[in-house]
Amino acid sequence: MHLFSENLAVEIATYYRNVALGHSVVPKVFTLVNGSGSQYLFFIDDLQMERADEDQFLAYIVQEHDAVSYSRGTLVIVEKNQQYIEFAVVDEDDSEAIVCSAELTRDMDDKPIGLSEFEKILVKRESIVFGHLYDPVKLSEEKIEDFESLWEEMKPKILHRTMGV
Repeated sequence: MHLFSENLAVEIATYYRNVALGHSVVPKVFTLVNGSGSQYLFFIDDLQMERADEDQFLAYIVQEHDAVSYSRGTLVIVEKNQQYIEFAVVDEDDSEAIVCSAELTRDMDDKPIGLSEFEKILVKRESIVFGHLYDPVKLSEEKIEDFESLWEEMKPKILHRTMGV
């Protein structure tokens, strides 16, 4: 597993802890890191796309930015009183991925008040719904132009920084 993937798992766990407990939100997040350590993070809901288009766009971004690892996270609601923040980190060169899960506790007003430690397990990459983003994607020229335009439009909202190794 690439060092960026391990670092990304720790970082995303901290990110979710901060936004859930500090800001009372649990966004659907996508982030990737390329070989030079540039990281891009954005909210998936900002895409406002159907799931199939969303997957194509994310695959396009992963490939266009030469990602060595990427992560996608979300809130999973089993029942009103049983909620989890879950994310997976997928590495380009590894058949296994890191999956992390932590239980979220809310108060009577539905405000997040507690988050357990993230438990980390390794799973086969193909078992993850979005574990296929490294697979080559065939897009029409029109779709590529749309995705390039969307990326440019999103740039002001995207967290971009260089990860330390």
